[in-house]
Amino acid sequence: MSKPMNLSVRLTTPLTEFVTTRVGAEGDYDNASEYVRDLIRRDREREEQRAFTKLKATLQDAFAQPDEAYVETSLADVKARYKKRTA
Repeated sequence: MSKPMNLSVRLTTPLTEFVTTRVGAEGDYDNASEYVRDLIRRDREREEQRAFTKLKATLQDAFAQPDEAYVETSLADVKARYKKRTA
């Protein structure tokens, strides 16, 4: 597990006022740190959902192609293409 990170964030007055409404006895969170952690978790979930949606669309497009469009390939070819894309 990685070491916890401390962040210092400067907020404008309108943002500070908004965060204040979300934290404390009247808000949904006990403190600002809890609120920020929840925002980060939700952002991560949105990013994972975007990646899943993109993969799903790619697979749907691939399976929609006619059989004649399929090209036989090997695992080595797939790995090489992946390596080229991520380099």
